[in-house]
Amino acid sequence: MEVHEHFTRIDWIVVFGYLALTTWVGHMMRGKQGTIQDFFLGGRSIPWQAVSGSIIATEISGVTFIGVPGMVFALAGNFTYLQWALGSVIARVLVGYFFVRVYYEQEIYSPYDYMGNRLGVSVKRLATIIFSIGSILGQSVRVLVAALALKVVTGWEFYQCIWVIGVFAIVWTLMGGMRTVIWTDVMQFALFTIGGVMALFWIVSQIDGGWATFKEVGGNVQEAGDYGKFTLLNLTTDPNVGFTLWVAIIAVPFLNLNSFGVDQLNAQRMFCCKSAEEARKAIIWSSIGQFLTLLMLLVGVALFVHYSVNEPSLAEQALFKQSKDYVFPTWITTTLPVGLRGLIIAAIFAAAISSLDSILAALSQTTLALFIDPSLAVKNGENPAFLLRISRYLVVIWGIILSLCAIGLDELRGNINMVDLAFGMIAYTTGPLLGLFLAALLADRRKSSARGLFIGCIISVFMVLLVRVDIYNILINLSWTSADKLFDYNWLPIEVTLLPIEVTWLPLPIEVTSSKISPIIHYAWMWPVTCLITLGAGLLFPVKK
Repeated sequence: MEVHEHFTRIDWIVVFGYLALTTWVGHMMRGKQGTIQDFFLGGRSIPWQAVSGSIIATEISGVTFIGVPGMVFALAGNFTYLQWALGSVIARVLVGYFFVRVYYEQEIYSPYDYMGNRLGVSVKRLATIIFSIGSILGQSVRVLVAALALKVVTGWEFYQCIWVIGVFAIVWTLMGGMRTVIWTDVMQFALFTIGGVMALFWIVSQIDGGWATFKEVGGNVQEAGDYGKFTLLNLTTDPNVGFTLWVAIIAVPFLNLNSFGVDQLNAQRMFCCKSAEEARKAIIWSSIGQFLTLLMLLVGVALFVHYSVNEPSLAEQALFKQSKDYVFPTWITTTLPVGLRGLIIAAIFAAAISSLDSILAALSQTTLALFIDPSLAVKNGENPAFLLRISRYLVVIWGIILSLCAIGLDELRGNINMVDLAFGMIAYTTGPLLGLFLAALLADRRKSSARGLFIGCIISVFMVLLVRVDIYNILINLSWTSADKLFDYNWLPIEVTLLPIEVTWLPLPIEVTSSKISPIIHYAWMWPVTCLITLGAGLLFPVKK
């Protein structure tokens, strides 16, 4: 029996019923939509508790709900990912007490407006372009996650699942702007929490020996790989290992300073609050979302134990061989009772849509601001209805672009865990975007030049290209070459020896064997490195008078 055949008509009724309920709630909470401030900022009237819940829902999304259990299920998977929560909480406190204050000093719609006010319109445009590129790369992964769950229960092709999700996201965004986005996010946050807790207890209850077996098998080093599933701290200094304490306290704060303070996806939520004080509360209290990460880590261990004592079917084994990200959706589809599995799949589906409609609103706003300053347009008597109509057109355009990019990413990604893929994709833009913001923040003391910042961004992207192996995997997946022949061509001035090959001339080399390509340094270290490179280049080059 194929996995998707377990999903019954009743489950589909539950899925569509939940989506209809979410749509109705979003419609009821939309409020007035007369101006772009209503559309993009919710009229600056949304309670901070709802904004905080929306931030958590966007952060967790389907990537955590599906990718984290799949990551822990893998043979060497463990709890070391939770170390990153330290850097995440540190960054939120800094954003709450330092970033929010400067944003609320004037009427702006995004961090890029702030950069433009401080460093000029060219820097604002540069930041908007970088944000757009990062959004395309990062949010494409979120679409893939939902498409993966939809593929499990339908048996459709990936591209068909992606288009369905894209259409839903466009409709939700057009319906009510940020107000709808935030209140539907709150619903996903509640259902995610309930679904995760229920899944954990359900899995353990079906294991012979219950929690005792869960603890014994999950903590067994021989069963769980090199460390044991419950291993939390990793103090290794190996620069190619990402989930270490040193990465958590040094590199991860840079990632989250950008994610929560500079990236419009989350920053836009801050602007929806009534005041700077409420925005500060929303950001800092969103730290409790780390408990959901812990919950999904426990679910991953439970799935590992479950399939260790209950051999999966041949159909399930075939899916697990493709990607460990299939594990949790497969368990939901084949094990939970009829109706209940429909509700959990609906939550995954709806959460991915809510994440996508969030980024559609953010991309629409920043793209509009490239050509029209919203605050000046209103003061100059520009027709609010015209600006709102243009914003809606941009939502549709970006929805199509993101769906196409997700289809392309699926074709090229290979067998990479969704969590690693999500963080890896945003590595290209995280450092440069934060560097631009810090340059704007320091403008009173020393003004950075737009030319220097641009050069710093280019260098930063090139540095990440050396560390991330995406470009090499793309060449392999396109069948242009194979891993063991990747450097047989003379298109790069490199020195090669017998396999494994070390590209010794590069400052951040990669290593190639006949079976895989792997970096010598983990991409997480690029978050602080590229931030400082961008900021340093901006300060180094003189400002034109």
